[in-house]
Amino acid sequence: MWHPASPYSWPLGSGVSSNLAARTTARSPTGELGEVYRLRDQDDGSKILKAVLIGDGAVGKTSIRRNYLGEDFIEGHLATIGVDLATKRVLFRNEVIKFVIWDLAGQPTFEKVRGHYYHGSNGILLVYSVVDRDSFDNASKWLVEAYRNMGRLPPTIIIGNKIDLRDQYPQSEQVSTEEGQRFAEYFMQKLDVPAVFIETSAKTGENIHEAFSKLLQMMSDAEDDKSEHYIG
Repeated sequence: MWHPASPYSWPLGSGVSSNLAARTTARSPTGELGEVYRLRDQDDGSKILKAVLIGDGAVGKTSIRRNYLGEDFIEGHLATIGVDLATKRVLFRNEVIKFVIWDLAGQPTFEKVRGHYYHGSNGILLVYSVVDRDSFDNASKWLVEAYRNMGRLPPTIIIGNKIDLRDQYPQSEQVSTEEGQRFAEYFMQKLDVPAVFIETSAKTGENIHEAFSKLLQMMSDAEDDKSEHYIG
């Protein structure tokens, strides 16, 4: 059972069209990205928003990204090697936005590599598995890592993935919806960050596009200094 006060040591005192898609991949590039993704794409002048996908290995981060890009679900776990980059052009609020998604490997050996990709992010998607309690217990560690690399955190979606597997696991091994909601509320209050909690299935596609749509909305609002702190 998750208890807000005990396991965590914090470092502090829409409309979307899925038809305009393009994707590129990059494995473990190096170098500082800085604020480049707050600029406009020099190719066509479109606005760029960048998000990082973080969380333990095998929680479904890459499958979530693939579903959002309209790609097929792959059974089994293929570990991301370092970093995977995806871009998607979406029509949002009558403007074409280039949405850049950095899918960061969850294994501890890639911690140093991951640090480069937090910088300049406009949003975070933190993923745990609802049938893997360890991944939920580690969620706060990922937020600490993000804070260590970014300072004040940007709008965040907290995702409980793999809800399609709930009926295959004993209740005692599952992370309940209420636990996920309480974690999101505690995180939002502790760090004063706009956050949304949502449960998804990368296999069936349930709530995947909703999660990205909400993040786009919050990132856009934050860029315009209109962000509202709320739990969705």
